[in-house]
Amino acid sequence: MDRDEKQSGAGGVLPDALALVSEALGRLRYGAIQLTVHDGKVMQIDVTERKRLTD
Repeated sequence: MDRDEKQSGAGGVLPDALALVSEALGRLRYGAIQLTVHDGKVMQIDVTERKRLTD
C-alpha cells in the first residue's frame, strides 16, 4: 500500500479533515489553525480566532 492509498483510506478521513480545514479557512480572518496528527492521521483540528479592536 503506497502513501496515497493509506491517506485516502479509512473511510475518507483525509478528505473530511481537508473539508474542515477549508471551512475554517473560509471563515477565519485573523488567527491560526492547528492540526494534531497521530500515526499519520489527522486527529484534531484547533481553530484560534483573533479579534482586532480599533480605537
